[in-house]
Amino acid sequence: MPVRYDKLVRDRIPEIIESQGHHPVARVLDNASYQVALLAKLAEEAREAQEAPAEQLPDELADILEVIQALTVAVGMSWAQLLALAAEKRTQRGGFEKRIFLETVELANEP
Repeated sequence: MPVRYDKLVRDRIPEIIESQGHHPVARVLDNASYQVALLAKLAEEAREAQEAPAEQLPDELADILEVIQALTVAVGMSWAQLLALAAEKRTQRGGFEKRIFLETVELANEP
């Protein structure tokens, strides 16, 4: 009985599965489907990072980085362009170094 995955996997996963004596069934995605699958993979990896014990967090962060690198190429950007965009946003809105956790906002009375 086949085990269903229906998700994007790293390039060598089918080869690894075959080396274990199993038969993977896979296909190559078109560009639009690839972007959708990468976004789903990013969400999956983010959930795994959120749930990971401290000692496994670096591995999960590496997985997230790999997905972000692939997604960057898939949307037609270079890594340098992505880093420049991140730097621009950091300049305009700040980073996360100050650990600010916004709880509420008191709205001003509007006329």
